[in-house]
Amino acid sequence: QVQLVESGGGLGQPGGSLRLSCAASRSIFSIATMGWYRQAPGKQREYVAHITSDDTTDYADSVKGRFTISRDTAKNTVYLQLNSLKPEDTAVYYCVAIMAATGRQYWGQGTQVTVSS
Repeated sequence: QVQLVESGGGLGQPGGSLRLSCAASRSIFSIATMGWYRQAPGKQREYVAHITSDDTTDYADSVKGRFTISRDTAKNTVYLQLNSLKPEDTAVYYCVAIMAATGRQYWGQGTQVTVSS
């Protein structure tokens, strides 16, 4: 079983920054892909970004140039750096891990990001 623990959410100012963390209970060498989704009030959950085992990254158009995904293998942790925050970034952010061997998905509980002046 893989557990994902998210942290770093909170209140951010427009134009400001936040950094989200997602710590996995298993070495990320066993995880093919880790990523982030978000869900704003009244909207569908949407894709944000992901990073693969060979460090290939991908971003949704809405966050390109502003958000950066990275990982620290030694800490079994993936990060999402949120820069140039906009009110539209307000959402619950969810971490997801996809296991290399099985393709099974594991989800974190989510962390709230609120962007307001």
